[in-house]
Amino acid sequence: MAAYHAPHAGAAHSTDPYLPKHGNGGYRTGHYDLVLDYRVEANRLDGKALITATATQDLDQFALDLIGLRVDGVRVDGQPARHEHRGPKLVVRPATRIAPGASFEVEVRYGGRPRPVKGPWGDIGWDELSDGALVAAQPIGAPSWFPCNDHPSDKASYHVSVTAPSAYTVVVTGNLISRGRHGGGVRWVYDRPEPTSTYLMSVQVGRYASVDLGGSVTQRAYLPQRLRPRFTHDFGRQDQIMSLYERLFGPYPFGEYVVVVVDDPLDDPVEAQGMSIFGANHLDGLRTHERLAAHELAHQWFGNSLTVADWAQIWLNEGFATYAEWLWSDASGGITVDGQARLWHDRLMGLRQDFTLADPGPRHLFDERVYKRGGLTLHALRRYIGDAPFFALIRAWATEHRHGLVSTEQFVAAATKHAGKALDAFFDGWLYQTRLPAIPQ
Repeated sequence: MAAYHAPHAGAAHSTDPYLPKHGNGGYRTGHYDLVLDYRVEANRLDGKALITATATQDLDQFALDLIGLRVDGVRVDGQPARHEHRGPKLVVRPATRIAPGASFEVEVRYGGRPRPVKGPWGDIGWDELSDGALVAAQPIGAPSWFPCNDHPSDKASYHVSVTAPSAYTVVVTGNLISRGRHGGGVRWVYDRPEPTSTYLMSVQVGRYASVDLGGSVTQRAYLPQRLRPRFTHDFGRQDQIMSLYERLFGPYPFGEYVVVVVDDPLDDPVEAQGMSIFGANHLDGLRTHERLAAHELAHQWFGNSLTVADWAQIWLNEGFATYAEWLWSDASGGITVDGQARLWHDRLMGLRQDFTLADPGPRHLFDERVYKRGGLTLHALRRYIGDAPFFALIRAWATEHRHGLVSTEQFVAAATKHAGKALDAFFDGWLYQTRLPAIPQ
């Protein structure tokens, strides 16, 4: 299992090949307890974070990722700690050196007006809506609203309390534990017990109505009341998509699935742990964007439960979710998987082929060609080894690595095992060469 490690004590960076400035060495987090107060009109966030971690080496200092918010105080194991906010890094010097293997707790009090983090892929993180707020954190937006070790491989559990004005609904990735009056607003408390990457934590604040989506898995939606008629039609087959995926991939990996539709347009939907967020523009009453609903739901298995060890492995998220779209299209009477594969293979052949799927580079992290070539790779593998071994592989992949970290090397090994034959030449062409291979007949 690939992981990242600090090159020296207190390193304020990870060894992630794509985003070395996000994530920190020297420790692993185990739990975040976040207590937040959010004033919508002022876009004002005040917070206290209690972070439980374990040192992986001797630490006389360590760093957390936090961007754009003021730090009012830091304690380590209850003792005041010196700290310095250097750009995106909060560098902490505990009063007592932390020994390798020792557990420690960091308390950070902070506040300010949260805003998205600027990156090559746009503005990412806590963002104001016309009436409310959303968090879309992939891949670098988590530090916009809480101090963290911002790397996908450092999964932790979460307990999140958010107080907001009483007119608003607050939805956090996790199970709702309680809701009640607090001060002049309402406090919403959520628990996320499953190991979760920082970028997969989300907070949604808006004037939302709740809709029960039914089915064997608890599914619910939060959306503006005015959008409910369109939503009822466009998400009317949500339970059928869930049933297909459970049959193919194994049991849904979380306690419930939540859909949030914000009253603003979004360029793209966003997945979080146990949640997907759509814009009002993704509803039209015609199921035009149903493939996006299928794509985001698939991420609950591939991307959220199974999380990439580092960002170079992004095809294991997006290729699998893309192929799941095609599987739903086929099962629901739309374009068949073979038809989707032929369509996208022809399109990709007409585009530049200037990266490898196993290492597309940070510039291509969310390039559509990564998504579609990833889906094509899975379909080509299915053609090459046959349906029975392929679907046995996919189900085993999702269940055996449930809530864990995955890498391309692990998938190649698993595929080889299920195929019962060498796949070196196959994967070399599809993953490690720039030129797009032909789909096996």
